[in-house]
Amino acid sequence: MPTVKVFNFKGELIGEENLSDAVFAAPVHVPAMHQVVVAQQANARQGTHSTRSRGEVRGGGRKPWRQKHTGRARHGSRRSPLWVGGGVTHGPRPRDYHQKVNRKVRRIALKSALSLKVLEGSLVLLDRLEIEKPDTKGMVSFLAGIDAGKKVLIMVGESSGAIYKSASNIPGARVLHVDSINVYDILDNNRMILTVDAARKIEEVYGA
Repeated sequence: MPTVKVFNFKGELIGEENLSDAVFAAPVHVPAMHQVVVAQQANARQGTHSTRSRGEVRGGGRKPWRQKHTGRARHGSRRSPLWVGGGVTHGPRPRDYHQKVNRKVRRIALKSALSLKVLEGSLVLLDRLEIEKPDTKGMVSFLAGIDAGKKVLIMVGESSGAIYKSASNIPGARVLHVDSINVYDILDNNRMILTVDAARKIEEVYGA
């Protein structure tokens, strides 16, 4: 059963907490994490990129010059990809980048990512995060107290505008509700901070 340090919002170590083996000490499955991250990034693409082929650009109704005896290369249309303003050969077209990932694979990848954070020692718990009004200075002090590094993910169990605003002006800091937990955001940080209630919600959902 993994044991993780618990801090308060002042950055003071106040104890330790035991976490579920099923969620935070699962085998680290690298291929599953890779598949889920690639799919997540692909699904975020809009796929609206588009270029015009020679059949879609304007102009080119007549032959630019006669076929022979001009000393220049022969051309049949100004819409040729060889001409400036002509069509694009094999250019990008609108498409759907969506990749399907089975729910079982997503669960394995999520548990792997959380377990990897525990193994690296980059996961800490916060006893509670109750901010009545935005406090960027207090958030900076807290992150410095736990040595959060350049990129940090703060995951909370209860949404609060004051919490989001407190971290919004801090470069590299991001706040997520536990319902929005995903593999990419877990891996893409130096330190992951979970409130105790967020950790319990994760165990409740993924511990079965």
